Amino acid sequence: MLFRQGQLVPDVLQRREIGYLQAWATRRPHKPVVIRGARQVGKSTLVREFARTARLTLVTVDFERDPELREAFTHRDPARILALLKLLTGKTAAAGTHLLFLDEIQAAPEALAALRYFHEEMPELHVVAAGSLLEFALAETRFPMPVGRVEYMNLGPMHFEDFVVAMGEADVADFLRGLPLNSIRNNALPAVLHRKCLDLVRRYWVVGGLPEAVAAFVRAPGRGTDFEPLSRVLQSVVATYRDDFGKYGRSRDRNRIRMVFDRLPHLVTRKFKYVEVSREHRAAEIAAALEHLCMARVASKVFRTAANGMPLAAEASQRLFKCLHIDVGLMCAGLGLDVLDLERQRDPTLVNRGAVAEQFVGQHLLYDDAPYVTPALHYWAREARNAAAEVDYVIAVGSRVVPVEVKAGATGSLRSLQQFVREKSSRLALRFNADPPNLLRESRKLPDGTAVSYDLLSLPLYLVGQARRLIGEVAATKPRSAVCR
Repeated sequence: MLFRQGQLVPDVLQRREIGYLQAWATRRPHKPVVIRGARQVGKSTLVREFARTARLTLVTVDFERDPELREAFTHRDPARILALLKLLTGKTAAAGTHLLFLDEIQAAPEALAALRYFHEEMPELHVVAAGSLLEFALAETRFPMPVGRVEYMNLGPMHFEDFVVAMGEADVADFLRGLPLNSIRNNALPAVLHRKCLDLVRRYWVVGGLPEAVAAFVRAPGRGTDFEPLSRVLQSVVATYRDDFGKYGRSRDRNRIRMVFDRLPHLVTRKFKYVEVSREHRAAEIAAALEHLCMARVASKVFRTAANGMPLAAEASQRLFKCLHIDVGLMCAGLGLDVLDLERQRDPTLVNRGAVAEQFVGQHLLYDDAPYVTPALHYWAREARNAAAEVDYVIAVGSRVVPVEVKAGATGSLRSLQQFVREKSSRLALRFNADPPNLLRESRKLPDGTAVSYDLLSLPLYLVGQARRLIGEVAATKPRSAVCR
């Protein structure tokens, strides 16, 4: 173990997704799991840590490092596949005691197709596959996909609470995970703890949630104060993504993909306009480049939705969208921001006109659902003369459609949020800012004379990982009328 400020920093980064894999391993029978996520989000590290905690002997087949092992999967008989793997690698995999890990499976479509037979003929064997550019393989492969015979797991950057644990503040993370709604109602959060958590948010913004970057930061000689190892890692990740551009499509697309990638940190959370990327390229060319980045999960589209009900995607416009970067740390690096820049700004929601805070909230909301749910996020907007309105995000929690705003302080305007509440007859809205948490009964009169009344759950940025839980607790209280006329 390493020490930082008198506290223990774990040798192995802890991630909440371990619990999901542990639950999967105990189910009988269990389907093979395919982990989908961008490069460098920690897929391989997660599998290794899961095998260790589950006391399973890990047998790894890396198709990028050993491409010749693809030939073992030309058979459709799992017993023959394992026998041939044993001859080629000297390793065996047995049900109940071993975990067969097929890494970089996008390089071996044969192995992806063979997963169905492991499910059908060896359901007791633990099989996990992972791929960084898996979306391309799924789109292009000529092999029959194991539809219904595999379980997909979506993995993004580390969540804020896991970062807090890595920083040696496990007690703080446990406090946030267990903070009850009653404490918020009674303003029971100590001010000194509030300031400490905001400081941790600033650190997370600079470091981000990529495991290699987190490890470099917390294990540096300065133990959380030396940013040089972190900078090297982030630049290395950027270089890795750039090296991948040639794998996304035709070689002549590479420069356009790089151009969109370089502009992405500056365009986060704004309505995406192709002309803001380049005036010298056709919109269709920019759109194709962006789509490649989204398939690689380096970028994510946040589609505009009418938000009249669920599913939100049913009323989403594929033409109108904003974009999120994969990770707030990479975004800040792309903007040239460091921890000193963030500390100079008393209210962190104001950094880069609020875009960094909106990215932080967005990437957490995007991956805050169950891992088997495909990540998706939406926003709401109304474009009308003298009555335009836009809500940063809209999420579904149970049967509720909840508008979400990321605002500066208690005085930040909530006019768009109130317009949404009026039009959709919402009973609850969510705001993120830098103030202590609170639950308020808001009653406001809109410019057109309409009065709205609703519950406003106001959470500091560091409680983004607890938003769905706390919304559920609010929803469990007695219903109230939302709109007063």
